[in-house]
Amino acid sequence: MIHATVIIAGGGPAGATCARELTKHGIDALILDKQRFPRTKLCAGWITPKVLADLELNPGDYPHRILLYRRLRFYFRGIPVPVPTLQYSIRRREFDDFLLKRAGAPVHQHNVRSIRQSGDGYIIDDTYHCKYLVGAGGTFCPVYRNLFPDAHPRKPERSIVTLEIEFPFQWGDPECRLWFFDNGLPGYSWYVPKQNGYLNIGIGGKIASLKRRGETINAHWQKFLKKLSQKGLINGRQLSPKGHVYHLRGETDVVQKGNAFIIGDAAGLATRDMGEGIGPAIESAQMAAHAITHGGSYTTRAVTRWSTPQILLGKIRWEKRPSLSR
Repeated sequence: MIHATVIIAGGGPAGATCARELTKHGIDALILDKQRFPRTKLCAGWITPKVLADLELNPGDYPHRILLYRRLRFYFRGIPVPVPTLQYSIRRREFDDFLLKRAGAPVHQHNVRSIRQSGDGYIIDDTYHCKYLVGAGGTFCPVYRNLFPDAHPRKPERSIVTLEIEFPFQWGDPECRLWFFDNGLPGYSWYVPKQNGYLNIGIGGKIASLKRRGETINAHWQKFLKKLSQKGLINGRQLSPKGHVYHLRGETDVVQKGNAFIIGDAAGLATRDMGEGIGPAIESAQMAAHAITHGGSYTTRAVTRWSTPQILLGKIRWEKRPSLSR
């Protein structure tokens, strides 16, 4: 039996951040993830200056692709609205691997299946034992699946389905664009350039709304590709995306049961307006780690619920900070 004080199921930004905070306090943490890093991760890869500040990460010291946006271009039902701000894009394949290595905790490639309580701790697949268990495995996190579905139900109206793709592309337009409710999509679509020749494009919509209308996310994807081609943004390329599901922030806040915690997308913390998940993942990871190290309770009530204020205030609030303005 392999023992650690804390086992974290999931090595993404939430799991890596939680592990880093724990190791800072001398608590041995072990990360389990079914994939080997670096690995491909579906995500637009947009991050805010607050994310970098929370991570104590200077953009100039980040060794991989990071692209600064001084303006975002929003479209509301086709009407363009340029928004001065200060935001960044990264590639999740690089970003997640960097955070995981920086965490300083051992990582085992293991697909968590069964979890059972043993005293005040947990046994995982009859192989691992821990006193504290943190679920950081995203929407289909095994910790959530085994321990939290009744206490923290996921409401269908907050479920989002996405289609997206990230690919090598020498984009000509470096501006990040976001379309809201375009062609009746109950959600938004995005065009996110990455530094040094990568591009991420995608769409996301509310599953319940699509079903009510008898629409499919695939049909909206084809409309989106046509729009990007007409604007000369993808040179008429036909692209085959992949999909995933996540959940917008709700009111339920049962994120701790005994010594078990759920953080990030496992707790359904994506922001309500733009479905941004990296910031809430980082915040909740640090809160869970604080509860473990200091013996307090863990709640996500203070985790960011809306992305728009951070965008609108991004330039004013963060650009004057020398460590974040490179």
